[in-house]
Amino acid sequence: MSKENQGCLSVVVPCFNEANTIRELLLKVLAQPLVGEVVVVDDGSSDNSVEIALTIQDSRLQIHKKIKNEGKGSAIKQGFALVSLPYVVIQDADLEYNPNEYEALIKPLLQGHADVVYGSRFLSSGARRAVYYWHRLGNNFLTTLSNMFTNIDLTDMETCYKMMKSSVAKELKLKEKRFGLEPEITARIAKMNLRIFEVPISYYGRTYEEGKKITWKDGFSAIRCIVQYNLFKR
Repeated sequence: MSKENQGCLSVVVPCFNEANTIRELLLKVLAQPLVGEVVVVDDGSSDNSVEIALTIQDSRLQIHKKIKNEGKGSAIKQGFALVSLPYVVIQDADLEYNPNEYEALIKPLLQGHADVVYGSRFLSSGARRAVYYWHRLGNNFLTTLSNMFTNIDLTDMETCYKMMKSSVAKELKLKEKRFGLEPEITARIAKMNLRIFEVPISYYGRTYEEGKKITWKDGFSAIRCIVQYNLFKR
């Protein structure tokens, strides 16, 4: 990556009770030459996630704490409003997604081919931890349903890694406060007629015992969001 592109990327990190991983994750993010700004939005954690994050001394790091837990979508919406660099990516506060892949994700954007890039866990030729079969089946179903409404051929609509021009992120006007954010973003992007690319990524999924938070209830919410944000204006 050329020197002129170093520091061009903002990273939004929604965080809720990730004391076990937040420090390691942030150090990995800050080690990426592309990263010029990291906006952590703590979603009312009841553990010491914020205190741990504050131990990292780096001028690129901003930490914002919400008093009340509202959901991942709410944290990302706040993060998008705060970023100031040309490009932005969503980064979960756990270690399921590898920041080393920012360079691959940003290439279609820097080359002028894309407005939005999704990191697909299911195009990957790299490492992917085998965890829950029904989660994979659910992801495939939700992605297919979303594709039917948007007519965009994605393989992984539910991926955390959505990188885009910051100007696009600020136009999304997101409403969903929880995990319904993923299909909502996709529906809104589809209506904006943007150029969307997918890039293969690795994936190190974790179990519920290790802190995974999404449940089957969020799957039903995603179906509602797919229908709502594709068929109705909001």
